[in-house]
Amino acid sequence: MATIHFPDRFIWGGATAAFQIEGSTTADGRGESIWDRFCATPGKVFNGDTGDPACDHYQRWREDIALMRDLGLHAYRFSIAWPRILPNGTGTVNQIGLDFYDRLVDELLATGITPYPTLYHWDLPQVLQDQGGWPNRATTEAFVNYADVVSRRLGDRVKHWITHNEPWCISFLSHWIGAHAPGLTNGPAIEAAHHVLLSHGMAVPVLRANSPDAQIGIVLNFSPADPATDSEADVQATHTHDGFFNRWFLDPVFRGSYPADMLELYDRISAGQPPIQDGDMATIAAPLDFLGVNYYNRAVIKANPQAPLGYDSVRPDGEYTDMDWEVYPDALRRLLVRIQNDYQPTRMLITENGAAYPDTPSPTGEVHDQGRKRYLAGHLAACRSAIDEGAKLEGYFVWSLMDNFEWAFGYSKRFGIVYVDYASQRRILKDSARFYRGVIHDNGFTS
Repeated sequence: MATIHFPDRFIWGGATAAFQIEGSTTADGRGESIWDRFCATPGKVFNGDTGDPACDHYQRWREDIALMRDLGLHAYRFSIAWPRILPNGTGTVNQIGLDFYDRLVDELLATGITPYPTLYHWDLPQVLQDQGGWPNRATTEAFVNYADVVSRRLGDRVKHWITHNEPWCISFLSHWIGAHAPGLTNGPAIEAAHHVLLSHGMAVPVLRANSPDAQIGIVLNFSPADPATDSEADVQATHTHDGFFNRWFLDPVFRGSYPADMLELYDRISAGQPPIQDGDMATIAAPLDFLGVNYYNRAVIKANPQAPLGYDSVRPDGEYTDMDWEVYPDALRRLLVRIQNDYQPTRMLITENGAAYPDTPSPTGEVHDQGRKRYLAGHLAACRSAIDEGAKLEGYFVWSLMDNFEWAFGYSKRFGIVYVDYASQRRILKDSARFYRGVIHDNGFTS
């Protein structure tokens, strides 16, 4: 048995995203998003599931904040739905949409929970996609305008802002692999990535102006990797994977440049080059107050000269979640220490970490998710070890607060520490929620 305690004032939170929980996708003037269109396209989302009603959070937000209070959360990371605020992407502001988030922020603060809104968690207004989406440089200006509208309304009370969630998913997963909206394969992912990063950098000074003394950050998702063997080919392939997933976003944000080896690789395979204009890289590297770290699993890499990037991921023996993702907490420890040593962020937060399991209520109505409890305990221990090794980690947001619409997997995967019966919209605390409540109360746990 080992007792693990966290530093004083460590932030304990929960995380969600608008399209995954809100529902009410056509209510009160909300416009269509690329995910509404993606869901309506046959074969794109499991079982034909859509973002409505999801968790009906748009109607049940007070109930959900009461649930957060019961868990003892210090902070709540949520996202703001761009189509609720600007149904056409730009132009006329939908005040009813802003009112919803205004009420949400006020109630969070009244409950003693600090709001951490994310401005973009993948629900681009479809109108902007029709005009070219993220590969179109004009979308950066539209995002900055949207950030200005939201922060003018909420910036007197919101003091922690996240610009984007997971630029890798916005660009490569959505414009090259095609698994997420808008569902393009072998498309302009590199252009999309550059414009997402540029829009982040352009928005930072706007948020600082509208929200004095606020902390500003971006959330990146990471795939730390190990070579399948000690061979030189596998080691080099692992470095390429690191460039594809991690360095392609870390380097411009913290160093103002793209990694040279990846620029050369993308040129060699005719994948394209980032459409850099004068001043772009300095804009992208605007100083940040924190880096959000999303981590779920590591990759194990084997060289394959025939693959598009020269490698494949392999599946080692081990424990796996319902997403078929390996449970490997030590990779999180190593990731945090590596980021701290190589990029020196002022502050880091785990903005997403969690696991999907096929949860089912027992005959007595309880949800005994022992796998998730073990997952959280192992990864929290890895966080504590990283802090001991010098990582400036100051908070942890579990993904996710409640079961929800899991993108292309629809409602087939459950990540929540709170079970949602979608038919009745009843919320049930899982065993993992009770475990997490105890961690928050004790600022640690006994492992």
